[in-house]
Amino acid sequence: DEMKRLLTARIKEKVIGIDVVVGIASLRSMRVFVLGDAFKPGPYTLSSLSSITHAIFAAGGISDIGSLRNIQLKRAGKLVTTLDLYDLLIKGDSSSDVLLQSGDVVFVAPKGHTIRVEGEVRRPAIYELSQDSNFNDVLTMSGGLLPTAFAKTTRVERYNQDALRTVVNIDLTKAGDLAKKVQAGDAVYVMKAAEMFEQSITVIGAVTRPGKYQWQTGQRITDIFPSIDSHLLHSADLNYSLVVREVDIARNIEILQFDLAKAISAPNSKDNLILEGNDKILVFTNIVKLVQSKVSLDDLAFTQENLAKKEQEWAKVKYKRKQFWLKYGDAEKAALLDNEAAAEAKLIEQSIAQFSGGELEEEVDIKELTIFSRQRLLWPIIEQLKRQGKSGQPILLVEVDGEVKFPGFYPLATNARVADLVAAAGGLTESAYVVRAEVTRNQIVNHMAQQSSISVNLGAALAGEEKDNVLLSSKDRLNIHQIPAWSENNVVELRGEFVFPGKYTVRRGESLADLIAKAGGFTQFAHQEGSVFTRVQLREIEQQNLLKLTADLRVEMASKSMSDKNYSQDYADVQQMLADMANVQPVGRLVLDLPKVINDKYYDVLLEGGDVLYVPTKKNSINVVGQIQVTSSHMYDVNLSAQDYLAQSGGSKKRADEDRIYIISANGSIKMMDSGNWFTSDAGDNLKPGDTIVVPLDAEYMNNLALWSSVTTIIYNSAVAIAAISGI
Repeated sequence: DEMKRLLTARIKEKVIGIDVVVGIASLRSMRVFVLGDAFKPGPYTLSSLSSITHAIFAAGGISDIGSLRNIQLKRAGKLVTTLDLYDLLIKGDSSSDVLLQSGDVVFVAPKGHTIRVEGEVRRPAIYELSQDSNFNDVLTMSGGLLPTAFAKTTRVERYNQDALRTVVNIDLTKAGDLAKKVQAGDAVYVMKAAEMFEQSITVIGAVTRPGKYQWQTGQRITDIFPSIDSHLLHSADLNYSLVVREVDIARNIEILQFDLAKAISAPNSKDNLILEGNDKILVFTNIVKLVQSKVSLDDLAFTQENLAKKEQEWAKVKYKRKQFWLKYGDAEKAALLDNEAAAEAKLIEQSIAQFSGGELEEEVDIKELTIFSRQRLLWPIIEQLKRQGKSGQPILLVEVDGEVKFPGFYPLATNARVADLVAAAGGLTESAYVVRAEVTRNQIVNHMAQQSSISVNLGAALAGEEKDNVLLSSKDRLNIHQIPAWSENNVVELRGEFVFPGKYTVRRGESLADLIAKAGGFTQFAHQEGSVFTRVQLREIEQQNLLKLTADLRVEMASKSMSDKNYSQDYADVQQMLADMANVQPVGRLVLDLPKVINDKYYDVLLEGGDVLYVPTKKNSINVVGQIQVTSSHMYDVNLSAQDYLAQSGGSKKRADEDRIYIISANGSIKMMDSGNWFTSDAGDNLKPGDTIVVPLDAEYMNNLALWSSVTTIIYNSAVAIAAISGI
């Protein structure tokens, strides 16, 4: 600026009548040195207006071992100034960043003493100390504390004179502790504050906005839930809700039960409880229980988005478990996980159908049906009550069984009675017997446990009669009976050659002959001797027997391989047989003589729900299966013997057991061919249309493994039964 004024004045003195504009066409350059622990030390050509920081930038910054607090500017061998980059980077103070001259040397000294800061600060890092640094300087360098910091007990780890690590606690909220000097090598850990809430209300369950709420003195249930429509989900159970309350410093809990519908509709009722600080309010769904996943109450006090994340995490855990078992070759456990997932999915679909009236609506959220079931919400409470139990302080749990919607164990609420326990269990089913119920109670008399039974009128108890509405105590068990002779609608299906086939609802004790008469009897084309009668209960028994037989077969094979030196069973054959066993579908067939059922009243069958009777069209064929050359069927000829049918199928294979050939009759009964008359010319009298000749596998050929014969018999019998009803 002085040069501009000087040139302008001198030119105007020499030349009159002109305006003078003075500018700089270009800056002269100068050569400086950046030495020491710079990233790329060496000589650099810079602008004449460059400062120390420009020289550092030109050298690529400072190396890992370079100091940020001791950058020296030397001129003609003398120290001109020292730059502390912390003042520039943290405080924005550039007063020490002086301009350079040609030939200057910028020297970056090695890093000095450092301190490490971790935890709840804004800039956790390693910092270089200056002389006489204190904890206030450290706190400034790290950007200050986060709101989540617990500064009263900050941990400082340092080395003592014996080179051993020690721990010093510093209160960063006190000026005296902040003024304390730090030492080289200190590690400062600012810990996180506890996540516990003070004097708040936690709302968990089937509500629109779960989470934490402010607690105020005199606050009631209706202050949290002023309206049903805007604060509760459609699936919420309005008749059973709980308040979990901490009663002492050990965080032991007590349970308060209330009726949410009564609390909202009648604010002055006893159900509109007065809340206390740190109470937890649980609102359940009225949907059937679904999944086994167990979480804590705190995990459930999230928004719906966090609940969805929780479900995704559980799904990932199940997927990882499945991959683990597949990796280590245990396909059965992997399949078991798939079965559990399929069962859960099926239950979810059923619950959705129940929840939405049979139609899947978009607004129905699966999380509402699974997360807030009684089973999941009550699990952490029941576990806590079990832990609280001790001598002189019984476990505050009660049980309800029988004709209620949700039988099981429930927390014993304060002053709970029989009616409260029924409400906790979701209410009575339509088949409940309300005239009488039993409360079983354990009592200590003369230091001995005795069990007593209290008979109550359940209807009177639900109506509020104090005599029958018994006050419950620890471990009481309420048993609600079913109405005598109560029977659900049992559906039996008739298929095939009936005058009126279809599904029929049968009463208890109704017989098969009565149902056939109700269906109008058989058509003229019915093959009564080839009927197939299946029952659900028999199918389950068959499935259990198949699993047991497969396990026995594995054990016998393993035992034989270890005890018999000559055992040389083909591994491929063993695996194939086990695979065949796994693929066998149980039919649940009850072998019966249908013509005898119609004509002999003492041979009749009492019907059960799920029974199916299939009467096929008349057949005129004989089937040949098993260890034969060609599995085939042949037209029935009264003049042909069993040997003739075997010959028409190409004869037996090498592995066939010709001494144990047997016949499966059309009605499912089995006749062994252990006498020679089967192969005589009049053998046709023993064979009937629809019969099946089975040539089994030779057990001797399989090294005397006793179970092989049973396995092959089961496989063939199931195959024949399935083939008989293939027209269903």
